[in-house]
Amino acid sequence: MDKATLQSYRDWVQSELQTCADFWLKNGIDREHGGVYTCLDRKGEIYSTDKSVWMQGRCGWIFAFLCHTYGVREEWLAASKSCLDFLEAHCINHAAGGRMYFTVTEDGRPLRQRRYYFSEAFYALANAEYYGVTGERENLERARRAYDLYWDLAHGMADPVGMGPKTIAETRSGRAFGTPMIILNVTSVLLRTDPERKALYEDRAAQCVDEIFKYHVKPELKCVLENVDVDGTPRLYYTEGRTVNPGHDIEGVWFLLEHAKRTGDQELVQKAAQIFDWAIEAGWDNEYGGLLYFTDCLKKPPEAYEHDMKLWWPHNEIMIASLMLYRDTRDEKYFAWFEKVVAYVKEHFSDPEYGEWYGYLRRDGLPTQPSTKGSTFKGPFHLPRALILCDTMLGQLLKA
Repeated sequence: MDKATLQSYRDWVQSELQTCADFWLKNGIDREHGGVYTCLDRKGEIYSTDKSVWMQGRCGWIFAFLCHTYGVREEWLAASKSCLDFLEAHCINHAAGGRMYFTVTEDGRPLRQRRYYFSEAFYALANAEYYGVTGERENLERARRAYDLYWDLAHGMADPVGMGPKTIAETRSGRAFGTPMIILNVTSVLLRTDPERKALYEDRAAQCVDEIFKYHVKPELKCVLENVDVDGTPRLYYTEGRTVNPGHDIEGVWFLLEHAKRTGDQELVQKAAQIFDWAIEAGWDNEYGGLLYFTDCLKKPPEAYEHDMKLWWPHNEIMIASLMLYRDTRDEKYFAWFEKVVAYVKEHFSDPEYGEWYGYLRRDGLPTQPSTKGSTFKGPFHLPRALILCDTMLGQLLKA
């Protein structure tokens, strides 16, 4: 790819990143109670004051990661610390073994607890990155505790919250792809920021990769299954057992590629590329463009009502994974996918008038109405992460 083209994409990425970061600093940071509001409408006005615990961790991470990548800026570090302080003061259920809440009020009173461990994962992610920037040892200890709790819960520890599985265990138990996938990503950050425990993290990262391929990757179905039996057997007799989330698969691709690059595993690069190819073929909407949210591995009707919507984050994952695959393989088809998804997001997600991206589109590419820039699940995370990583990779390609 010629350098003029690479530079033009990099210019666009950097402009979008600046706009995105400014949008959240201006509209999302809670100057009174701390932390971040993420339920913002198109203009950035708050439409719900309840706070997502996931997003406190994710926002805490992203602003620390901006400091790691571009150098410390006071407003970025302050935003990260505000989220971390809010998490510490309000989002930990100390009566339940340090498990974390899912949502709280704007001033931190608990609203909802979930059985999933992702609040702990994003708390660990943020504290690890903040430690990497500041050297504050307490943040490292917090990251380690939450990371180890996630690991133990995912590998058989009784949940101190006392919530059972979603289904009656005697009837149906299973595995979810998100469990090893997310901890692989968190582990990669700890490998970078916490070299004292490098051997432990390398061992656990390898276990995550093994679990993904042993249980979830199904070459015979040309997909990654979100939900499988405990031994990895596909459960194709009901809808959830056939669910494919193409964006989730593609996010997993670049987590695997990071692991492959760090360990020098070229075979894993090819395996990850195959997953990308399956997911993009299953999910790309050839009529309207964009990536469908859910598909069925047997092409039966998906159960989720939102299955044919276009969400912001899967397109962020395509940007990262396609560019990473191009960097690591030099196969032009992956740069072509990068160009294709950038064209789509420029036309449909990006909002030059008010900044940031719409979160949710109908299948035809029009924003749902009223449109939103944030929600319990959308905040300053997937988009700025994609822009930072793409900026970095485009810079590497320009120097190559």
